[in-house]
Amino acid sequence: MDLGLKNRVALVAAASTGLGRATAERLALEGAKLTICARSQQTLETAAAEIRATSGSEVLPVLCDVTNESDVRRVVDATVERFGRLDVLVTNAGGPPSGGFAEFSDGLEPYRHALELNLLSTVSLTQAAVPEMRKNGWGRVIAVTSLAAKQPSTSLLLSSVARAGVLAFTKVLATELARENITVNSVCPGFTMTERLLELAEAESSRGGVTPEEIYDRWRSDIPARRIADPDEFADVVAFLASERASYVTGVALAIDGGIIKSLY
Repeated sequence: MDLGLKNRVALVAAASTGLGRATAERLALEGAKLTICARSQQTLETAAAEIRATSGSEVLPVLCDVTNESDVRRVVDATVERFGRLDVLVTNAGGPPSGGFAEFSDGLEPYRHALELNLLSTVSLTQAAVPEMRKNGWGRVIAVTSLAAKQPSTSLLLSSVARAGVLAFTKVLATELARENITVNSVCPGFTMTERLLELAEAESSRGGVTPEEIYDRWRSDIPARRIADPDEFADVVAFLASERASYVTGVALAIDGGIIKSLY
């Protein structure tokens, strides 16, 4: 299937590792021109070089902290300056610390940080990118969230709270932008083999007095597919949502989770 992404311009946030990196590489392999951003210059440059080598696509790496509005504006401006347009935005950021109410019951600072990291960064990136999409009458916004946005977790309180807000934001935005040929969707990955998952396994291990491998086994037993996903499986779905083929899909919060979310919606 031709996804119609050749020579489209995409900006993928937090793209030096994990789900962002896999998504950026998939879009590049489909022929998109890319801007990738992250907070670490070294890993960012390495990711850009490797994606160029595997895809042959143009890749612009821009150092950016997505919680900083000036950085966000700068990365969008750099994209338009380099490529002349912006068609696809994938919002993404690392997750806040794991834990429940007891771990975060002393003040609001952890909550503020989680909201800035996961919700407000999504709003900021979208505010900067959508005007560029409107100029061309075409756009795709895909917000990376988590299964915790749909099925809150007692061990992921901060992530559950912040990412649920992303679902509400993207739903409203999808309604407003649909008539302008700009789709807005969110994706809710489940357990996927990334560095973030390793961090969560180690945190669960230290709290529960079991090994990380026992944590992985427990997670696998909870997943109807009985396995943890590969990042490329996630990236394939995002690429479809970014494509011409997904022109009538908007306002969706799509689980990519092996069936672990039990709700109907």
